[in-house]
Amino acid sequence: MLQIKVYSDYVCPYCFFGEVVLERALQGIENKVEIEWMPFELRPYPTPTLKPEENYLQTTWKNSVYPMAEQLDIPMVLPKVSPQPYTHHAFEGYQYAREKGLGNAYSHRMFTAFFQEEQDLGDLDVLANLAEEVGLDASEFKSAVESGKYKEAHLMALRHAYEEVGVSAVPTFIIGNKKVRGLLREKDLRRLIQQELE
Repeated sequence: MLQIKVYSDYVCPYCFFGEVVLERALQGIENKVEIEWMPFELRPYPTPTLKPEENYLQTTWKNSVYPMAEQLDIPMVLPKVSPQPYTHHAFEGYQYAREKGLGNAYSHRMFTAFFQEEQDLGDLDVLANLAEEVGLDASEFKSAVESGKYKEAHLMALRHAYEEVGVSAVPTFIIGNKKVRGLLREKDLRRLIQQELE
């Protein structure tokens, strides 16, 4: 089994692209790999998060995100949630989902909820509803996050990303022994995966 770790943040559009491109690159060989989503907060609390109505996000989306979304045929919008949510609760929820064997489904739902439905990932009730959609117990999920049960696991995962792996930009892929920063084209990603499998 080839191990693939993907470091990403749920409010990063390029990470959503990375998830879709990886899924496409794995068609037909998905049973030979094991994917693990790894948390990385681009703007951890109390760093101010970005506002979609401000120039930076408007320009980035117009010049980079929307053209890339069109090229990859991924429907998405710049969410109107302002300021953008912190993702630590969503990631603490991920630790719970992962423990229940639903980490990948949960991560996918976070991306689609934010970038296709403009749901606020900083709202615990929203997170609990999304968790329920992927098969988790909503009230158990909510109390696990509220109680801070997974806070330490999340902080350890972040430390691992910063200190041990040296992640400085997302998405970052660790494919076997290779580290890839940023987004690759589907065929290049597939080729790299095939090389590591061999």
